[in-house]
Amino acid sequence: MTERQQRETDHLFGTHSKSNSRAHTHSHTHTHSHTLCTLCTFVSVLMMDTYSLPFWIYLLVLAFFLGGAMKKIQTFHMSSIPSLVAWLGATVLLDRLWTLCLPTTLLLMGLLGLSFCLCTFLRTSMTPSLLPAHGKAVFITGCDSGFGKATAQHLDALGFEVFATVLDLSGVGALDLQRTCSPRLTLLQVDITQPQQVQQALLDTKAKLGMNGLWALVNNAGVCVNFGDAELSLMSNYRGCMEVNFFGTLSITKSFLPLLRHSRGRIVTISSPAGDQPFPCLAAYGASKAALNLFINTLRHELRPWGVYVSTILPSSYKTGQSSNQSYWEQQHQQLLQSLPMTLLEDYGEDYVTETKELFQNFASQANPDLSPVVHAIVQALLSPQPQSHYFAGPGVGLMYFLYSYCPFSLNNRFLQKIFMKKKLMPRALREHSGSDLDLSLNNNNEEKLK
Repeated sequence: MTERQQRETDHLFGTHSKSNSRAHTHSHTHTHSHTLCTLCTFVSVLMMDTYSLPFWIYLLVLAFFLGGAMKKIQTFHMSSIPSLVAWLGATVLLDRLWTLCLPTTLLLMGLLGLSFCLCTFLRTSMTPSLLPAHGKAVFITGCDSGFGKATAQHLDALGFEVFATVLDLSGVGALDLQRTCSPRLTLLQVDITQPQQVQQALLDTKAKLGMNGLWALVNNAGVCVNFGDAELSLMSNYRGCMEVNFFGTLSITKSFLPLLRHSRGRIVTISSPAGDQPFPCLAAYGASKAALNLFINTLRHELRPWGVYVSTILPSSYKTGQSSNQSYWEQQHQQLLQSLPMTLLEDYGEDYVTETKELFQNFASQANPDLSPVVHAIVQALLSPQPQSHYFAGPGVGLMYFLYSYCPFSLNNRFLQKIFMKKKLMPRALREHSGSDLDLSLNNNNEEKLK
């Protein structure tokens, strides 16, 4: 450190008697102003020292890295590998930027980052245990299979009083729930798109609960009725997704809200990243989930004064419901081919439509059969004293939202196309047009050579 820097540092820490005598003469208000000026000057002195700048940069990186790691442990938003790659990438980037004489504000950001890291660590280490499940009643929709069935079984094992809705009381899923769960479980045959059945389920639930309250509603019922380009999706597909995923969930939620407000309980909704991000070939499904997400987010703000916590579960790719039913998607494919206008089918080509169906079947076959991350997230949302607004359940979801939130749209768009849909064929009309352009280009080149 130079002599000038030493003098300034000595002045900051009051080693000169003259500075100390002046400090004692200031009023209480002037003392706060002097302290702020002292901090800013001290940071400037550190900036002038060549050897202290890398230290502060690494402190900043370390703060962000530890903060991200703690956040990952606390909320399991990301899988371990993407989170480590993201934070190590930030470390390398900032390591290269320190030579650019970053401004004083970056050092202040480092201090704030360190404070955030410490607060996150304390918050994580001091997180209270989960609330007891015994005596709490939960209403779950869509329990014939998938997330709903697995959640009903797990919550029953934890001691919840579970009300599980199914489409068919004599179906395989309902019979399996009766066989594997305790007598506390109540099965209700409910189609959430039918208002009469929803109201009857509400009356049956009230009668069974008696004076006890309903602790939580788990909105799980949902459907994806087609998979294809937006123009190729039938209007019945759009309406079908909206009826179940949005209007059905809306009907159930509005009907049970009085019970939940009275108990100051929870609303947990299983949604999808497709409702926030433009996944190719999921226009109908994504639009319905986008409407659902906006409704739930609005509800979260409105129910805060009532003491009702509202959480959204955003799963990655899992084998649930019809996603692994090959015959169902083959039937949907044949229905699509028969329903499309001939001119539209000629523009896209039957081979293009078939490839899309095969890509989805291949994607669904590689989905994760282990539903425990989603079930665990639901339990956290139900029993945590301070539940989070969003839970990212499964590997890759956190990285996906990170790219969508902080990276350019072009990069995020390329990421979605590469990781989700790796199409090899273009629509037939575009292929023919490209072939015509290529032939025209070759003819022009040959004519130039002859000249």
